[in-house]
Amino acid sequence: MPAALHVADVVVGIEDLAAAELRALGASAVSPARGEVGFEHARVAEVLRRSRLVSAVYRPLRFDVPRPKALLGDAAFRRLAGAVGEVARAGGMRTFRIAAAGADSPVFRRLSEELARATALRHDPQDGELLLRFRRGGPGWEALLRLTPRPLSARSWRVCNMAGGANATVAAAMADLAGTGGSYLNLMCGSGTLLVERALAGPGGPCVGVDVSSEAVECARRNLAAAGVEAELLVDDVAREGFRIPGAFDVVAADAPWGDAVGDHAANEALYRALLATARRHLAPGGRFVLLSHEVRLVERLLREGGWRTVASRRVEHGGHVPLLLVLEPQGG
Repeated sequence: MPAALHVADVVVGIEDLAAAELRALGASAVSPARGEVGFEHARVAEVLRRSRLVSAVYRPLRFDVPRPKALLGDAAFRRLAGAVGEVARAGGMRTFRIAAAGADSPVFRRLSEELARATALRHDPQDGELLLRFRRGGPGWEALLRLTPRPLSARSWRVCNMAGGANATVAAAMADLAGTGGSYLNLMCGSGTLLVERALAGPGGPCVGVDVSSEAVECARRNLAAAGVEAELLVDDVAREGFRIPGAFDVVAADAPWGDAVGDHAANEALYRALLATARRHLAPGGRFVLLSHEVRLVERLLREGGWRTVASRRVEHGGHVPLLLVLEPQGG
């Protein structure tokens, strides 16, 4: 089967990691851009089944037309309707929705009506399974047809949610940047996203998660069970003086409160000082601390005080924010 062109939707800031993963999964002609990666693959089901860093995969259709109204022309419409039908059948989808600038305009309303008539799919503007995105593409227009009813980033193991939870593809990137294998400690583990994605990344040493909230720990327990992976979970305050659990860890990770959905900006300085001290205390020689936070100025100021070497630093888009993703190694005694 010849390789077909696809577009992967990717969190801004991890495009290079997603591109490398796609190559490892057999993709060719991999072409990263901001927030997406173009690629070719003869068996795209491999990507849909195994990718951890791609948020969604689309089949792109490019039309040499000056405006969306021209998509209702005979040749363009037949091509679009045929592709919509194929993607819907392959993905077992029975409804569709349109995302575009001006999606509520008369042109797109008519396009929705004609597609529903031609494909026998029901137009559901809120929850349609087959997402059709329309955007300008060079001199013409491009339609992107998502291949799955839900984004790949909407993990099937997530049976419990809590405010401020990490994006699963960002959590997977954190696991990759820290390096797989070895023991893993997740401070402030919340609903367990970092723990699950680390465990799914590959075999390694024991995983431990700690959170001050018993509700969060129970939520993490449910998600771990749904994912079919194991971790030891503890209810404790990682910021309290004297907090210590036995052993040393190859990786310590935290998606620390940002003072937005969770936490308080005014209290975060003391919290982050305690978090850095706790991470340092629990790292094995040669270990790494992976931190995700939108408290960018605070974190950068604390790091300037010394004690850590920055191995990797990048900004990622996450829930309307652009937090800092850091990989750190302790310095000094």
